[in-house]
Amino acid sequence: MRHINDLSELSMEEFQELYRLTSNIIDRPEGYADACRGKVLGSLFYEPSTRTNLSFSTAMMRLGGSVVGFSDPRSTSTAKGESLKDTFNMVSSYADLIVMRNPREGAAKAASLYSSVPVINAGDGGHLHPTQTLTDMVTILRLRGSAGNMKIGICGDLKYGRTVHSLIKFLQKYKNVQFYLIAPRELSIPEYIRRFMVEHKMQFFEVSGLEPVIPMLDVLYMTRIQQERFSSEAEYRSLKGIYCLNARKLQEAKPELLVMHPLPRVDEIAQDVDDDPRAVYFEQARFGMYARMALLLTLSKQGHRRPPKTPAGNPYRCCTNPKCITKTEPYLPMLTVETSEGECCAYCDKPVEKCIPRSEE
Repeated sequence: MRHINDLSELSMEEFQELYRLTSNIIDRPEGYADACRGKVLGSLFYEPSTRTNLSFSTAMMRLGGSVVGFSDPRSTSTAKGESLKDTFNMVSSYADLIVMRNPREGAAKAASLYSSVPVINAGDGGHLHPTQTLTDMVTILRLRGSAGNMKIGICGDLKYGRTVHSLIKFLQKYKNVQFYLIAPRELSIPEYIRRFMVEHKMQFFEVSGLEPVIPMLDVLYMTRIQQERFSSEAEYRSLKGIYCLNARKLQEAKPELLVMHPLPRVDEIAQDVDDDPRAVYFEQARFGMYARMALLLTLSKQGHRRPPKTPAGNPYRCCTNPKCITKTEPYLPMLTVETSEGECCAYCDKPVEKCIPRSEE
């Protein structure tokens, strides 16, 4: 069964087919009004969301399907201690697809082990956000024509910004993409993303200033500082407002620049940018609904299938990431992958360490 945990796991052929379907839906939405008639989407949002939650629900309804689920886990059995495994075993018996946002990194990967229907990752902590990357790619391809041979600046919170991580990983599939990673040292890209870029020979420059690089960019991808990911209010306030794109700074940019943002914005894009024709972030959000329609329609054809037997994992390894899903769901098998830097967690991509299984303590 195909789950969508990381968009970069799709082949270029699969992505191109998904993009063609998205374009057809954008150009002729009325032709898909009954495409998912009788299908049910399970929408499980353990974390606040506006665009992603509403766009998935709207996408399913525009396809003729229906939506069940929750946007506040405190009103569900999760508040009573129900495991992620049991929740997905249950919901996958009701719904034909499940979309989930969860603050724990690797949560979507974990959920897919126990679901009998496709699971879509709508954001797992500060890790990945594949459907936002699908939205971003549709925007770039529709408005620019190609994602190759471009210079893209990614500005803001690159450490916790899951949309950034997903986008960087997917753009590895395109030739001659130069990245300008604009962030203070405290919010630079995490080591696993830096390692990914080096291993795939991606050209990137880590800089701290926005204005010096604006004139050379084809795409500027702004992001907010992720307040909810910081360990203290003081740390967040020390970095809040460090970047702000305004009309004056855009005077030095190319006429064909695309200014993108996954939204919501706080103070990193001034209101005076909104009327600039290069500001495409609201159009980007609209494209996101159509992209999710294409994804739901594609995955809805898989039907229900019994999940494969859960792999055993390695009980002598533990993830070093305190935000990993394995820290709150202890029954999960410890799955690892080999990288050039050693063993890493298959759920959240962070390093693992040796440990003693609880049964032997």
